[in-house]
Amino acid sequence: MKYLYYPGCSLKGSGRSYEESLLASFKKLGVEMHELPDWNCCGATAYMAVDEMKAFALAARNLALAERYGDGEPVTLVAPCNACYLALMKVQKYMAEYDEVGRTISDALASADLSYRGGVRVRQSLDVLLNDVGLDLLAEKINHPLGQWKVACYYGCQAVRPFAPFDDEYNPMSMDHLMRSIGAEPVDWPLKARCCGGTLTGTIPTVGLRLSYIILREAIDRGANVVATACPLCQFNLECYQSQMGREYGEDLDMPIVYYSQLLGQALGIDDRSLGLQRHFVPLTAAAAVG
Repeated sequence: MKYLYYPGCSLKGSGRSYEESLLASFKKLGVEMHELPDWNCCGATAYMAVDEMKAFALAARNLALAERYGDGEPVTLVAPCNACYLALMKVQKYMAEYDEVGRTISDALASADLSYRGGVRVRQSLDVLLNDVGLDLLAEKINHPLGQWKVACYYGCQAVRPFAPFDDEYNPMSMDHLMRSIGAEPVDWPLKARCCGGTLTGTIPTVGLRLSYIILREAIDRGANVVATACPLCQFNLECYQSQMGREYGEDLDMPIVYYSQLLGQALGIDDRSLGLQRHFVPLTAAAAVG
């Protein structure tokens, strides 16, 4: 299996361990990922609030590059970051359904000698793991089942809505199925697709911290000893603000927040450093001994 891969900004920076663990795990599973040449920021978060059309143009340039890379053949572009996935899906939909947006973005692309005709299928990496690799192959490859982990699978608010076709927007289960296939126990909890606060944690801390704390508190109450996510911003908020949340709400928080791909990599027998586990502030060993 071969795919074109769009890392986005976070996976080359604060979410580097997501890229490390995902690419290592895919390689172990026989999945080839080829990074999109000359990619640029997808235009997510602040860009959308400042100038939506320019944000669309940024996202569309990546789709145009991917289409050119395919040289007339259908292209699957894998976007592991939830915000990138949403931005790419959104511009596809708006270009197809709103003539004015389509014309404006097409003109912008033409000024850079690019065009986009809709020949790219954007996929989230969870979608590829579950529906292309498949749980049966995963089960065959697992040699270190992770029975010690009770996992709160946290999808965030962008992976499954409003455009994602691969999972239920209110009760997503793809990550839960993945965790079960590697021997971990996904906990039943209602906040798996609730917003973590996004950029509010840095801009309006009283609101952002509260939203993140509610998610962590519910995961703890449900018996989880690790939270797995597919979003670099969610991972950052839930891990890096735990000390502030603790001071605000009067309790010690020490919950590991990792990427699902890091747990998958452990179950595949990949060493911790190759999975970027040394980069976390709250170590994965904080709640249970890794077997």
